Amino acid sequence: MTSVEEPARADGRGRDAARTRAEILDAATQEFARAGYDGARVDEIAARTRTTKRMIYYYFGGKEQLFTAVLERAYGALREAEGRLDVSHLDPVAGIRRLAGLVFDHHEQHPDHLRLLSIDNGQAVEHVAADGALGAIGSPALDVLRRVLAAGQESGVFRTDVDAADVHAVISSFCFFRGVNGRAFGALFGRDLVDPARHAHYRTMLGDMVIAYLTAGRSAA
Repeated sequence: MTSVEEPARADGRGRDAARTRAEILDAATQEFARAGYDGARVDEIAARTRTTKRMIYYYFGGKEQLFTAVLERAYGALREAEGRLDVSHLDPVAGIRRLAGLVFDHHEQHPDHLRLLSIDNGQAVEHVAADGALGAIGSPALDVLRRVLAAGQESGVFRTDVDAADVHAVISSFCFFRGVNGRAFGALFGRDLVDPARHAHYRTMLGDMVIAYLTAGRSAA
């Protein structure tokens, strides 16, 4: 059987496959974040990478599969950062603050990732859920949270009626709202949540809220 060859670039030069995929994913991330799933155009992604729709389809199969790959990479980047987190030397309160700060900083540095999660992507979301792609990535943060929560609960610092998924939801919710609705909030209430001058304030505020939730009725260290 004759193998399928990678399409050539318009300038005739070959390209490293990994680099080509990465460049397409970079452009696709920006385009999906800007226009949403329905509004994003593969032609525009091709133009930004100086390649062709044919090459994009060669690597990813289609628009829906490309969007799935973009989401997988966005989640994977956060999971990779979580996987490098080491809180074994910290007390439970400091450990929770460190994790909350890591998630906060990651979303601050990757605003397009939050926009991807907020778009109305219709069938693409169903596809991602159906093929289990994101579930397979896992979340190191949940494992870290479980260990830190257990230590805090055993020492009597944290309440015992909470679990790691709920804590992660609290952290992620604050980061999501701030990143996606921060400027709209500012237009309504005169407080820009993504003002760089208030970055440290909101980072600390997130840690304070999570610790207050975990230590309700107890004394935090």
